Amino acid sequence: KFKCSISGILILPYVVCFPTAHYEKLNSELSKRHIADEITGLLLIYPSCLLHVIESSGDVLTSVLEDLKALQQQPNRDLLEAKILFLAHNIESRLFKEWSYKVMDKDQVVGSFRVRRLEDDDEKTEHLFCSVLSTLQKLGEHLERPPKALPGLVLDKTPVLIIPQRTLEKLLHRDEFMSPEQYLHLYKSPLNINTEFG
Repeated sequence: KFKCSISGILILPYVVCFPTAHYEKLNSELSKRHIADEITGLLLIYPSCLLHVIESSGDVLTSVLEDLKALQQQPNRDLLEAKILFLAHNIESRLFKEWSYKVMDKDQVVGSFRVRRLEDDDEKTEHLFCSVLSTLQKLGEHLERPPKALPGLVLDKTPVLIIPQRTLEKLLHRDEFMSPEQYLHLYKSPLNINTEFG
């Protein structure tokens, strides 16, 4: 059973333009708009996709999803479908002390023994999803150990904590997860409550 402290996990196909500058600017803008809502998390940039872990309020998460939807609707973008793996509200604690990013080296992604091992495992969505959550949780545990380091340094020193790119690619194509557009549609739809009983 997971005690998850993550607010949101998004998987996105890789965007042609380098995403770190965009997300740093977005985080800065959101921090100014939502002064009381600190944004922490991790953006992992793989050769073929991104994994974005966001820890903040529901308002900030919704703003990030709306930004992503706007990016998808721009004509010159190659960003196709994104998936929301996980959203939670009222988190008790955080895995990350600040927002940071890590560009995954091709050798880190392909050379990891976990890539081969997970490819042979059961490919059920639940298994893949749990492997991502448990790996992130283990990363959070490593970040708590002294000496404190940024997630990128921990991943460099402990490659077993790298979530395989292939796992993310598989989850990206699973219909069980909503796209940002689907989530925002549900989020903004009024509740239809029938007050007539019987």
